Parts: sequence; structure tokens; C-alpha cells
Amino acid sequence: METKTSYLSDYVQQIKPSGIRKFFDLAATMEGVISLGVGEPDFVTAWNVREASILSLEQGYTAYTANAGLYELREEISRYLDQRFGLNYSPDSELIVTVGASQALDLAVRAIMNPGEEMLIPEPCFVAYESLVTLTGAKPVPIQTTAEKGFKASAADFEAALTDKTKALLLCSPSNPTGSVYSKEELESIAAFAEKHDIIVLADEIYAELTYDEPFTSMGAIRGMKERTILISGFSKAFAMTGWRLGFTAAPPVIRDAMLKIHQHAMMCAPSMAQYAALEGLKNGQEDVERMKKSYRRRRNLIVETLNEIGLGCHHPGGAFYAFPSIQSTGMSSEEFAEQLLLEEKVAVVPGNVFGPSGEGYIRCSYATSIEQIQEALVRIKRFVEKRA
Repeated sequence: METKTSYLSDYVQQIKPSGIRKFFDLAATMEGVISLGVGEPDFVTAWNVREASILSLEQGYTAYTANAGLYELREEISRYLDQRFGLNYSPDSELIVTVGASQALDLAVRAIMNPGEEMLIPEPCFVAYESLVTLTGAKPVPIQTTAEKGFKASAADFEAALTDKTKALLLCSPSNPTGSVYSKEELESIAAFAEKHDIIVLADEIYAELTYDEPFTSMGAIRGMKERTILISGFSKAFAMTGWRLGFTAAPPVIRDAMLKIHQHAMMCAPSMAQYAALEGLKNGQEDVERMKKSYRRRRNLIVETLNEIGLGCHHPGGAFYAFPSIQSTGMSSEEFAEQLLLEEKVAVVPGNVFGPSGEGYIRCSYATSIEQIQEALVRIKRFVEKRA
């Protein structure tokens, strides 16, 4: 007897599986594939960070930590945010250590959204955003962006989508999948919109360390915005700690406390050994971050320049580790291009449409892989495109 779908939550049935995984499940069955797909650093977590985790195990630190995370780690996160981004958050009342930035985002959405309320989300966007909003019974409202405007939404774009049900907006800077970075002036304009309409801003800043051309500005650092901003960040990208599953959130005490209640019941606390590792990373890991960042910048310059030479027009990403070139000149859809490229040339990329309708006609190429792999992938992509000229 088959289990009935009527047993399932209506909200769960509305969401789709991650479109990213389809191609990588296929790629995993093939030999010789070069992956420009998964958003994961190709660097191994620094030795001193791994050693700190090993030492914590050897010393028997294997119990639960405080729900909000190790106090020493929250203190260090507070110092880090202050020194790196000019943010002032209390380790006692405004920070939570989470199981990855993804959990921080989930907590934030669940803490503030009610069924029927709306959240504005610039698109193309990370695949989980709209699903997390849908799971609360709230409505994600996509804001279409274009390459001509750097894949960034303006205050005017948000104004045009505003309704009496709008409660929040979600801004990712630097962006996944486009690598776009909002300037201080652009953030100030959006902040004025948020204050005018009493909107909460979820600021996904997981790639904040990975900006290459201009200093990064956090939404929480904009005057008057700390009180209405929920910061989402973590250690996966800049510290090459994806598998450790450790993130954090910073928010006003009332919102932070609501998030903590959900965290207490759903997760208890983040893994203690990962927390000790992150503590070491914050104290002594900035040189490693800068070394990785320097490598990413070099790779970015190579992949963007070459994609444009091939004829796949690509805007200049200011951060993260993604290029988002147009494949419209080929006459193929994003999904057709990605599938045929994988089958014919064994290069895995992500079709842009999985990041929303605004991504159709584009593909996402991660340059978080070696220069040698990128160079060979570009040779294969050029050959693939020339066949269709």
C-alpha cells in the first residue's frame, strides 16, 4: 500500500527539490567531469582550526554547549564583527551560534513571518530562500533583476512590489548566484525604504569576506538599520568550513530571543567541536582568509575575461566565487545548455533558472576550484559553444 500524499503538509508539497542537485547527481556517475557547480571552497580547513577541534575532543569537550553557543565564541564573533565590519552586537543578547548559515536563515524566517505575509526577495537568488518562506505559510515575492543593472534591486523596485502584506525583504550581498555586491549608497537607499515602510531586512552576508574591488558594507552598519536587520553569516565560505556546519546570526534582542526559542526546541545547540574550531579560526585565521581571497580574485579575473571572449557575456562579479554568464547567444535554454555541456564536454555548471525565472538564459559557474581545472573547463566550454555558432 502506497503512503498517501494527503499525509504531507500542504506547505511541503508546494516546494521543489533543489535544482542544483539534479546535475551533480548525474555528474557523480561520470568520470572526468570538471565541476564548476557546487558553491564550496576547494581549500581544506586550515590546520590550526582542525587541530583546535581535535584538541577539544581529546580534552573531552563533547557535551552540549549553551543553546546560543559557547560564550567565548560569541565574544569572539562580537569582536570580529566590530573589527571587520563596524558592527556592535552583544554576545549576551544579540548573537546565536547556529548549525550553518542555512539554519540561521531558517530561524530568522520562522521567527518573523506569519501565514499570508510577504517577503520581498531579489532574483536570481539562492534556491532555499523562497522555500523557507513558503514553509511558514508566508508568500515569497520575487523581485526581478537584470544584468544591465548588475543583478541588483533598487529601492524603487521594492516600492513597486510593496503591498499592505509586505513585512520583510531578504538581501544577499555578495550574491549567490551572481556575485553582485551592493554599495554603501545602494544599501542606504534600500534602508530608507525599509524605515519608511517599517520593513525588517534579512541580510545574508555569508560571503562578506569575499569581496574583491571595494570594501564590504554590512546592512547592519547603515545608520538606523541595526534595529530592523537580522544578520545571517557563518564560517563555511571564507574559512573553508562547509562540512563543519557552523554559522551565526545577529539580531535585535526581541528577534534574537524568538529565534533562540525555535533553536532550543529544534536543534538544542551547534556541535561543540565545530565551535572550538571556529573560535580558533576567528582568533588566528585571517591570514588564511586573505590567502584564499587572493586566489579567488585571480580565478575570477580569468574566468570572467575568458567567458566574455568566448561570447558568453558575463558581468563583473564583485564578490563571492561565482560567475553568471549569459548563454542566450546559443539559442539554448539554461537547462539544455547545462545538460548538453555535461554530456558532451563533461563540465558541470548550474542552469540559471534554478535560481528563479530571472536566471533563465544564464548559467552559474563556481570558480572555487583550481586554476588548472578552470582553464581546462573553459577550453571545453569554448569548444561546446563553437559547435553551435
